[in-house]
Amino acid sequence: MLVNYLRLLLLPFSWVYAMAVILRKKLYDWGIMRSVSFNLPIICVGNLAVGGSGKTPTTEYLIRLLDGYNVAILSRGYGRKTKGFILADHRATAETIGDEPLQYYQKFKQVTVAVCEDRVAGVRQLQNNHDVIILDDAFQHRAIKAGFNILLFEFRKLGTLQFLLPAGNLRDVFASRKRADVLLVTKSPVPFLHVAQQASINELQPDNNQPVLHAYLKYGQLQHLYHEEIMPLESIKDFEVFLLTGIANPEPLIEELQKYTQTIKHQAFRDHYAFKQADISKLKTAFVAVTKKEKIIITTEKDSKRLRATGFEDLLVNLPVYYLPIEVELFEEDKITFDELILNYVKSNRRNR
Repeated sequence: MLVNYLRLLLLPFSWVYAMAVILRKKLYDWGIMRSVSFNLPIICVGNLAVGGSGKTPTTEYLIRLLDGYNVAILSRGYGRKTKGFILADHRATAETIGDEPLQYYQKFKQVTVAVCEDRVAGVRQLQNNHDVIILDDAFQHRAIKAGFNILLFEFRKLGTLQFLLPAGNLRDVFASRKRADVLLVTKSPVPFLHVAQQASINELQPDNNQPVLHAYLKYGQLQHLYHEEIMPLESIKDFEVFLLTGIANPEPLIEELQKYTQTIKHQAFRDHYAFKQADISKLKTAFVAVTKKEKIIITTEKDSKRLRATGFEDLLVNLPVYYLPIEVELFEEDKITFDELILNYVKSNRRNR
């Protein structure tokens, strides 16, 4: 209730923010502020809200789809303590390039990962040595003109009243969706009924040339934070789970874990939160105090990058700490459409076509 009152108090500031966003949008639409184009395929993955829509697994889906191309990923590197253009290498940590870029770098050795708050400057550094560049979370960064924009919407948020910052989580106006080439509804329920599919299309009101496609989350196997040990999710049935998250929306993860156990103790922090020694000590104390034999600590893959990068090994190394990877998967017909759109765009816009 208190949160709702605070949101109401912040509404006037949201109106001011909305006017600024709309003015900036019009300046780009009218050509007063200019976007820079590049002579190679550039795919932008973005959303209108702050976090939680599945940009990271969608970017990873594109990496797998574009296997065989020389791909670069360019991110702002949110949460890093550095500035300027940085290429990820073996020295990279979450503090130097951010947790999501570090995840890309460690997971996909065949791609180049770079961070730069100035996306135009970043693309100029990468353009000559790559076939295609994926811009991670750059839909609002209109100084650069991406050739293909994928705009994500979380299924459960469609149809709900949402406000612009700071009263809500939207950082752009709903009308901006018209700039996207594909509207991708993520975290859809499985099974996915036709009535739900049609409801999301009606909510988004796409243009005739804007496909609305639907995706869901696919969970992998639990992987130990420090070792190569793997556990299937089914093996934690009736375990006591200590869940540690620093992501925008942990609800889908909680719902997945509840399929196997109802005993979940959740320590939740804000997105990209830099864990502190006191946080991990509190978690360890609570874990050790439980006498039940079947117990486990679970975190997300993104959070695991910050946990491993900030020197918590002495506290966690002897505990059963696992992270749970996720992937984005599209429903069959939508997958065919999406893959064809991406591959055709890249093929038809290659510099040596």
